[in-house]
Amino acid sequence: MPQKAGAVPSPPSVQAGSPTVRDRRGDLLRLGSVAVGYAVVQLLLAVPGTGLGWDETVYVSQVSPGSPAAFFSAPRARGITYVVAPVVAITSSVLALRVYLAVLAAAALLLSLWVWRRLLPAPVPALAGGLFAGLWVTVFYGPQAMPNLWVAFGALFTVGCFLRAAGRPGDRLALAGVAAGVAFAALMRPGDAVWLVMPLLCAAWAVPPWRRAALAAALVVGLVAGGAEWAVEAHLRYGGVLPRLRRASEIQGGLGWNPAFADQMRSLDGRTLCRPCDVAWSRPVTALWWFALPLLAAGGLFAAYRSGRVKQVAVPTGVALFLALPYLLMIGYAAPRFLLPAYALLALPVALCLARLVAACRTRPLALSALCAALAAHLALQFAITGGAAARSRADRAAFTAVAGELHRLGVRPPCLLSGTEAVRAAFATGCAARQVYGGHDGSITARGLISLARTRPTAVLVAGSLQPPPWARNWHAHPLPDLPGRPRYRAYVAPSQSPSTAGRSSCSWSPRSC
Repeated sequence: MPQKAGAVPSPPSVQAGSPTVRDRRGDLLRLGSVAVGYAVVQLLLAVPGTGLGWDETVYVSQVSPGSPAAFFSAPRARGITYVVAPVVAITSSVLALRVYLAVLAAAALLLSLWVWRRLLPAPVPALAGGLFAGLWVTVFYGPQAMPNLWVAFGALFTVGCFLRAAGRPGDRLALAGVAAGVAFAALMRPGDAVWLVMPLLCAAWAVPPWRRAALAAALVVGLVAGGAEWAVEAHLRYGGVLPRLRRASEIQGGLGWNPAFADQMRSLDGRTLCRPCDVAWSRPVTALWWFALPLLAAGGLFAAYRSGRVKQVAVPTGVALFLALPYLLMIGYAAPRFLLPAYALLALPVALCLARLVAACRTRPLALSALCAALAAHLALQFAITGGAAARSRADRAAFTAVAGELHRLGVRPPCLLSGTEAVRAAFATGCAARQVYGGHDGSITARGLISLARTRPTAVLVAGSLQPPPWARNWHAHPLPDLPGRPRYRAYVAPSQSPSTAGRSSCSWSPRSC
């Protein structure tokens, strides 16, 4: 019966068996299955036996009680350090850290997909999550202490909350989610957060119903709050934000017109860093999905236009292009992790396109079988690449463990100091501080200062291959070390033993941030 004028509408039923409860349970089952599957794949392929990479070591060392902090260069932000701090503070186990991050990444995937469950047809967010989680780079970096994947989760969550807040002005929770998502992304990588906010501000201005001060304010407040720590550190260590940005640009080879499409394609065969990317493109099959990505995304946009959901798909697609822009056009090298935020958002139009293709193929068994076979082959290839990358990480861990054992045998024990080739990871494994002489990206001490420290504590300069030690260390005792993968003839030049009269004296205290 129609209600009387002025009567208060009765609230919808939320009892068990109601459509609302059933929908939520269905969404949780679909999205939860994707998150659990993602966690399981990480635990099987990317966690066992893997060691910390060079960048990871820098981040983890900042909060590790057992090792001096490595030099923290201008482009870095401390967000991922805060994420790993609870585990690193209580255990030095890399396995424990890996498991913690794998489970946390799966939970973050679930949360970032959950906000999309009413914006797109029910199966699409789950399919998008499966496609994104199935990439080797997503699996490999899930349990790693690196910020790029967390920016991806933050971007996916932010754009979903933005669309919900834009469509429902009274949704204060979605508005808070916008600010929180941007702040989280800025805490991880402030530069990426800027590229995330710019297209969303443009969308908020371009669509008349979205022109609300609260929506724009949430974006700006989140960016300021998340980037505040980085900005404060910039003033304390570099004399301001602009000097830090200039130094960051120098370390990254100078930002400018540097198309890196070919470099990114080469890196898809399992390279974690391609700098310089002058290697042969030996496995083109690993980049087939990269060529299909723009076509499937365009198909998703067309399907969204036909179904009246163009805003829900056009916004994440546009934001993805903005997030990819600096890494495809402005940086002269490649790392697959750089594009993770773009891949997370592009997974949505791709999933919508595939969902439409599956629906169209239901009456055509051969076409449906071919589509399923292509997806299965894609996943198999991605997991094989993950296994190869993890195997290289395990080899690195074994090599640095052997190097640390040999350095201990040579008397290089804490408190000690290492410099030179791969000093950061070797120092972390040995319990030493890593200090590089000024002149490179990680310069943190003068040659005179390092020589002074060498008089008071065990010190070694590490070199590999045909490299020679600096002139001031060539008379130090040379000792062969176990070779590192890709770095033969690894050796240490150990400073002469300290004398009792000089022990304990130093030009700086043994605080990792003071020398």
